[in-house]
Formats: sequence, C-alpha cells, structure tokens
Amino acid sequence: MSANPRTTRSHRATRRILASAAGLATLGALVAALPASGAQDADRAGGDARHASKPSRTVDVQLLSFNDLHGNLEPPAGSAGTVHETQPDGTTKAIPAGGVEHLATSLRKARQGERYSVTAAGGDMIGASPLMSGLFHDEPTIEALNKLDLDVSAVGNHEFDEGATELARIQNGGCHPVEGCFEKGKEFEGADFPYLAANVTNEKTGKPILKPYTVWKKNGVKIGFIGVTLEGTPEIVTENGIKGLKFHDEVETVNKYARELDRQGVKSIVALIHEGGSPASSSYNYDCDSPGAGDGISGPIVDIAKGITPKVDALVTGHTHQAYVCTVPDPSGKPRMVTSASSYGKLYTDTTLTYDRRTKDIVRTGVKSANHIVVRDQEQAKIWAKDMTSLIGRWNALAAPIAGKPQGFISADINGRGSTAPEKPLGDLIADAQLEGLAPADKGGAQIAFMNPGGIRSDLVFKASGSEGDGVVTYGEAFTVQPFTNMMNVVDLTGAQLITALQQQVSGGNETSPKILQVSKGFTYTLDMTKTGAARIDVASVKLNGAALDPAKTYRVAMNEFLAGGGDGFPVFKEHKNKLVGASDLDVFNAYLAKNSSAAAPITPPAADRITVVK
Repeated sequence: MSANPRTTRSHRATRRILASAAGLATLGALVAALPASGAQDADRAGGDARHASKPSRTVDVQLLSFNDLHGNLEPPAGSAGTVHETQPDGTTKAIPAGGVEHLATSLRKARQGERYSVTAAGGDMIGASPLMSGLFHDEPTIEALNKLDLDVSAVGNHEFDEGATELARIQNGGCHPVEGCFEKGKEFEGADFPYLAANVTNEKTGKPILKPYTVWKKNGVKIGFIGVTLEGTPEIVTENGIKGLKFHDEVETVNKYARELDRQGVKSIVALIHEGGSPASSSYNYDCDSPGAGDGISGPIVDIAKGITPKVDALVTGHTHQAYVCTVPDPSGKPRMVTSASSYGKLYTDTTLTYDRRTKDIVRTGVKSANHIVVRDQEQAKIWAKDMTSLIGRWNALAAPIAGKPQGFISADINGRGSTAPEKPLGDLIADAQLEGLAPADKGGAQIAFMNPGGIRSDLVFKASGSEGDGVVTYGEAFTVQPFTNMMNVVDLTGAQLITALQQQVSGGNETSPKILQVSKGFTYTLDMTKTGAARIDVASVKLNGAALDPAKTYRVAMNEFLAGGGDGFPVFKEHKNKLVGASDLDVFNAYLAKNSSAAAPITPPAADRITVVK
C-alpha cells in the first residue's frame, strides 16, 4: 500500500486561504455582487438553508463529485465541450461547458455556507489528456486538482496508461524519471488527495497498489470512501500499463472493504466506481428514474449497484462519460443514489448526505442529488479562479513552442468524439493516414488500416483555438485527438481472422456496447444491427477494393499497438504474425495532414460511407 499523500490537511487549509489574490475568505461577501447563474444559485440558496431546518441529531454533508476529467484544464473544443439540456417544451439546447477555471468557480461557489463539504472524483482524472497536460505527464492536472481541494479519487483505467510506477509518482510526487523536472527549481509534489485502488493488487504480494479506502472526518462526522476501477481495465489499457497487476471484481471488492469499515465503526460509506451506465437520453437533466427507480439507465453499473452491500450509501461512478442521477435499489430493495457527471469537467454533482450522529449512518430517505452545468462565465472565473488562470498560463507558456505549430488545414469540422454514428468522419481520416503512412514496402506494406473508436479523443474543429487562424490544425489539436502516442504496427492476418475481428466488434464483451473499428478507404462491409451478436456482420459483404475478402489469404494490416495487443475486446488481433513496428500514430497522422492539405486545398470531411449500417 502506498504512503499517504505528501501534503497534510492542515497545510491544505492554510494554502486554501492564501490561494487567490481575491482571498477565498472574502468570497462570501462577493456572492451578492456577482450575477446570478440561474438554477445553480437557487439550489445553493436552498442548500444554505437546509442545515437550519434539521434537528441537532442530524447534519447535512455536501458531497461534490465529478469524473473523467482527462486533463481538460482548458475548455474542451467542439462537441467535447457541449452539454445538452432538455427544455420545458421538449427541445434540446446545446450549452458550452467545462474548463478548470469554471469548474473551480462552480465548486467554490457551491461550498459557500456549507459546514460540511467533501469533494470526490470517479477516476480518469488524468490520461488521454490534451497537450497542455499530457505533454508534462499530467502534472498540470494534478496541480489543478490540488488547488480545487479534491479530497479523494478512485483510479480509472487511464490512470494506468503509463503503468503502476508512474501512478505511484503521480500520488507521491517527484520529478519524471526520464524527462526530469519541467519547471526550473520546482519538484512535482504529487497529489494532495489519496488515489484509491481497492481492486488493483500487485500480482506478487496480493496487496492493493494504493490505499483501498480513506475516511473523511470533521467534527465527529465520519464518511468512508472506497475506490475501484472497472475489472475489465486490462482489456482497454496497453499491456505495459497493467504489467504485474491484477484487477478484481468491483462488487466483491467494495463489499469486502465496506465490511472492514463497518467493523471500524464507519457506518457511512460512499463507493467511487470507475464504471458506468448509459441513460436513455443524452440530456444531462434527463430523469433516469422514470417511470420507476433506475428504469432509464442500462449498462454495467446497474448490476454492480444491485450487488453492492446496503452498507454503502451512495455510488459515484464514471467511465462512460454520461450524465445521470438515478436511484437504483440495493440488494435489500432500498433506493440508493448512483451518479455520474459526464466528462471533461462539464458538470459536477451536488449530493446531500444526511448524517445521523447517533447511528453514524446516512439517512437514505434524506439523500438528494442533482447535476449542474459548469457554465463558462468568464467574469465570475476572473474573480473566483485567478489561481487556475495563472496555472493555465504558466503551463501553456511551456507548451507553446510545440503546441502552436501548424500541421495541416481542414475546410470544416471533422467529427470524431462528437459523432454518434458507428463510422466517424475523423475515424476514416485517421485510418486513411495510417494506411498511407504504412503502405510503402519499407514501412510495412499495409493494405488495410483499423482504428479503435475509443482512441479518438476529440474532434478536429475548424474554428481557431488560438491565433493560428480558422481551419489550421495545430500540433496541440492533433495531439488532443490522439494523445496516447501509440506506436503503429503492421501485421499479418488472414481474411478469416479479419472476419472474426469484425464479428468481435458486436459480440462477446462488445455485444451490449459495440466497438466499431474505423476502416481505411477501400475496405467496405454491411453492419446489420437488426440482428444479434456475430450475425450482425454480413460476411459476404466484406470487401477490399471491391473484391470479396479471401478467408485463406494473408493481408498486411496496420493498427496501433493497443489494438495489436488485443485491446478493446479484439483477442483475435493477438494472433498476428510478422509484426513490424513503425512511427507513432500521432506522427503518422501529422505527416498525412502536412502532405495532403494546404491553405488553398484543405482536407474536407470524409463521407463516412464505408460501413453500410442497417437499423
């Protein structure tokens, strides 16, 4: 088990007082002078009054939570930075959201007037991050989370992108073992908050690699937090990232440590679970308890919630990047809150936990929760988040020599993360770049390229993000799309193996949540979603350059090292032969942009017509 975080809670309290030039101690006086922000302020006003109406036996504890930040310190661009809100007339409104300045503003405002407030996260705070954070191994994000006064976080699968040793450094501090310290005279301090990894153990010792739980305490109030990531993390992280580690069942692990906390007299427990579900609507304010408790949500978190002991009072979840506040019955049939706050800092959840001082437990009937939009109110952020503005400016200055370099030109938005279709325009573009870069004989002789959809982390946005001009793709923007720096592989696979790979997109572990590979030009087939499992692939329709795929023939196939290792539920790819390792996926992508676009002839969005989908 790892050492405790370096900075003590008393030190953090002192730093919080001194953090802003405006002085956070004066924030209460500023509230009245600031413009109202709609329902969010109304909710807070009600929250301030909620203590006065409670008998002395109980106190209300404010639990603020968010998940899947992925190092998005600046407001995310395009669809990645948009929240959808259902209006009273049934229409949907798109609202720009996110950015750590605005997240800090929202959380600091929310805490005003609250005697008991704790902030927790559901994992994936780091990893798959934009350049400003990713270039520096996410040290900027950890620094920002420390300033946000995050109290505790579960690990997510992306916390393992660089392996357990790097995760230990993120927790405990110290300069990067290869690149050293990024700022002269400054050593990385590590996370002030504990990262919890209850279900991740060292294969040799059998012990958790980080703390399995922590207990938050204030004035006699005690709340235990247990943190787990999804058991399937090895399937979605590179082999090097999880080497020497074992991932255990989420339900069994949470139940084990809930019993341990209960024996210690900690009766109020929150589980931080980096696994999630999918609500029936993408609107953040959708009622997923309609018509009944939890009826509007599906996915792995439902069964997990139904299996976790009633000793646990609330579940903060993540991973699916969805927004929901649901009550899913626990094994005793009692309603229990299950929440998720979308991703990239666009939302935060405010949950009221009514704590009974006599029983030391949460009064479940008093638990209330709601998601709130992290609106981009620049004027308020200037007052409430000067420390975040300074942090972003400092790290951006270090990244600028690389981040702003033009790589290519586009004529319009090319959607990746923002596309809900199985085949995404940006997915086609990336696959084409990989095919072109690895087709030469000395580069591997690729005939086909596959790209995993989860590796496309953003959109390419036409509107300028800085001073580069509209339509210019910068290195920083390309990095945000492909931040993993996966090495490209070219391998031998038979036609039969390729058919199996297509079937694995929609069967086995991927049947309930298909992972549709993005394919290079010339590769076509029909996906029939009216059928089930492997039958969704029309085998006779699979063609390469108009000719039917030959099951007995060997093809040269380009893909990133994550896919070649069987990631995302494609074990057949591990059967490859004659592997050649090429350049990184990002280098290949940037080379394609440079070669195939100019200011006079920008790249247009691909038609995304290679996969025929029957619904």
